[in-house]
Amino acid sequence: MYAIIATGGKQYKVSEGDVVRVEKLDVEEGANVTFDQVLLVSKDGDVKVGSPAVDGATVTGTVEEQGKAKKVIVYKYKRKTGYHKKNGHRQLYTAVKIDKINA
Repeated sequence: MYAIIATGGKQYKVSEGDVVRVEKLDVEEGANVTFDQVLLVSKDGDVKVGSPAVDGATVTGTVEEQGKAKKVIVYKYKRKTGYHKKNGHRQLYTAVKIDKINA
């Protein structure tokens, strides 16, 4: 059984027991999270597709950690002008363990 959820402007394929890194959620570690924007649910070959979301379907999970991803280097350069700029970015994330898919 799996589901496709939307959160933070992205879509994730999740199953029960998976740990998914989603865009930062304003929730403390150890708290429960409910995703109600479920786009698709597949159970034993039976697929339910929502338009845009499946009615009554939710995915619940537990927040395991809040953290930052590895640093990504952004380097801008223009030739012959002496212009160059180096910048770094670390994206914030929330690791969620999927407990139950309710469909």
